[in-house]
Amino acid sequence: MDRQPGPSVRLKLTLSYAGFLMLAGLLMLVAAWFVGPSSPSLEGLLRRLPPEIIGLLGALVPGRHAFFLRAYAPTAAIAMAFLLVFGLIGGWLLAGRMIAPLTRITDATRKAANGSLSHRIRLPGRRDEFRELADAFDTMLARVEAQVAEQQRFAANASHELRTPLAITQTLLDVARTDPNRDAADLVDRLRIINTRAIDLTEALLLLSRADQRSFARAEVDLSLIAEDATETLLPLAEAHGLTIETSGDVARTVGSHALLLQMTTNLVHNAIVHNLPDRGTVWVTTSVEPEVVELTVENTGETLAPHLVSTLVEPFQRGTERIRTDHAGVGLGLAIVKSIVQAHDGVLIVAARPAGGLRVTVRLPAAPGGAR
Repeated sequence: MDRQPGPSVRLKLTLSYAGFLMLAGLLMLVAAWFVGPSSPSLEGLLRRLPPEIIGLLGALVPGRHAFFLRAYAPTAAIAMAFLLVFGLIGGWLLAGRMIAPLTRITDATRKAANGSLSHRIRLPGRRDEFRELADAFDTMLARVEAQVAEQQRFAANASHELRTPLAITQTLLDVARTDPNRDAADLVDRLRIINTRAIDLTEALLLLSRADQRSFARAEVDLSLIAEDATETLLPLAEAHGLTIETSGDVARTVGSHALLLQMTTNLVHNAIVHNLPDRGTVWVTTSVEPEVVELTVENTGETLAPHLVSTLVEPFQRGTERIRTDHAGVGLGLAIVKSIVQAHDGVLIVAARPAGGLRVTVRLPAAPGGAR
């Protein structure tokens, strides 16, 4: 915003301090004007003077106020001049000391506006209004820096993931053009698979963006019913992998988007199925209710996972121990979408490795009014 230049805050504070001192001095002089000439000490002094001297003072200075003014005017002028100089100098120094934290905050704001998000104010001293403002600004910068870094990393990964199917498609088309005897049906099937994966990735990116923006309608939903819908949908996939799905739990009502929470649960159950034992594995889907909180837990058998690997599973385009694509490998956004949906619903996502192998994912969401009972 383009603004006209004006006096600085330091100058305004300085003039305010000096003006306050001058006003205090004037009030003191006014009080002395009305109180001083009629004070008992002055009245007693005048009574003790000889009549001749009183007559002479009356002739020289008509009225006691005039006598008081002439006696104290030079001293009052000197005092007022001293107060003015003292107020300007002292006010300038005090104002500079008071607004010094504001200067540091302004410098940090300019650096952040120029793209330096790593800079922090870290204002020392005890808590006051300026330090609370500086701490809040540092917290905001930390969050913005983390979000920007995450967005940059996500954009780089998304670009790489989208470039891969396009590059494969380009290669297949180049081969088909140079080899007219190539089976067209095989080429179409491979192109269809690649195109389907690209569409799935695009839809996942759109869903992730929608969850991040929190642009959805909210209504009361039951996580236990959503869990049943997700498991019924994915039951054929579980049977194809030779797995068993066990669903149990209480009615768990929360407030949110039914479509997004269904997508969240479907992603969790899908991951539990495809990242399981080769045969005779199990997936447990349970819901529970606590005071003011409802939980959805999805556990699965599988390989033993290292703690450092578990911490990266919610990052976009992470597929566990390897990036080899299978028929149901997904696009690497399953848990990333789950994390965004949980955050959009003001919830908490807990991912932990099971000691016996596999993964346990717990979603904690605020209970609907009257739902935690």
